[in-house]
Amino acid sequence: MIAKSPVPGRVKTRLTPPCTPEQAAALAEAALADTLDTLGRVPAGRRLLVLDGEPGPWLPPGWQVVPQSGGGLDARLAAAFAHAARIAPDAPALLVGMDTPQLDPAVLAEPLSPAHRPGVDAWFGPAGDGGFWALGLAGPTARLADRLLLGLPMSTAGTGQALLDRLAAERLTVRRLPVLTDVDTFRDALQVAAEAPGGRFAARLRAIGVAPEMTA
Repeated sequence: MIAKSPVPGRVKTRLTPPCTPEQAAALAEAALADTLDTLGRVPAGRRLLVLDGEPGPWLPPGWQVVPQSGGGLDARLAAAFAHAARIAPDAPALLVGMDTPQLDPAVLAEPLSPAHRPGVDAWFGPAGDGGFWALGLAGPTARLADRLLLGLPMSTAGTGQALLDRLAAERLTVRRLPVLTDVDTFRDALQVAAEAPGGRFAARLRAIGVAPEMTA
């Protein structure tokens, strides 16, 4: 998982307004906690948090924390895969962000299970805004990660398709995961909370109490 520590003014800045920086950071912390909890319920040999910032009380046990590398998001994602390949060179690796707190463990557990991995080289989780929320590689290497991610245009409506094009160019067999909504704007937050009303994220959003009409 790749994430930022939930520090006011540094995370979820597109939620302000209507949120204050402190409220946006509280939502980011809830999203982070929900996602860590979800991933903790997906069978895995190792759980790695690639973090920009310092861990806090939201971090559950069982996670190894490593700092993010420098550079743009493309370089940081590539470096995360390279690190995973170094510590577990013969294991598949799945990278997930902190923007999909509605993620259900079953969405990952079945397609990533040993019974369903044969013949699959990569897993791709498309985001509703044209990006992607997950990328998995059956045989991650630093070189492959660089070819897939370095120079990839980030945070655009064409980011996901550009990544799919690169996966195809590498002749990788890709299994698609369900489309999920990233929490970027407050409208996204409302939609995601409605999809997972029992989570920390939805509870935190209800506690903030910003009316939907205030986001217009």
